[in-house]
Amino acid sequence: MSTQSPPASPEADPRVRAVFDDIRATRKTDSINNMWRYLAFDPALLESTWAEVKRVMATPSALDPLTKEMLYIAVSVANGCGYCVHSHTAAAKARGMTAAQHAELLAIVGLAGKTNHLATALQVPVDIAFDQG
Repeated sequence: MSTQSPPASPEADPRVRAVFDDIRATRKTDSINNMWRYLAFDPALLESTWAEVKRVMATPSALDPLTKEMLYIAVSVANGCGYCVHSHTAAAKARGMTAAQHAELLAIVGLAGKTNHLATALQVPVDIAFDQG
């Protein structure tokens, strides 16, 4: 159960309508995902979150769109966000992620989780060669 209900008529607010229109145009779809519908309870939060998502995920950059989606999946798994795991897995598949790539991604996520926990439990000191900061 959600902690906040989405507005009954979110697009009655011109700020929300503008964001929803931009989402539709950017993603070339008529659909608005539940994440955006629920964020519409606070137009300022909706605007700022969409602006950041658009800048990072939908703007061409050094990383290709599939890599971005796969990174988002990995972080979403680590953070335990089921909604984001589902939505970004669907997006990655739409961008060409194969079953083999998905399996490899999950193997890496699982391995990183295990070794991260082991290093944390053992409080392994960072090697001088890795500490370039």
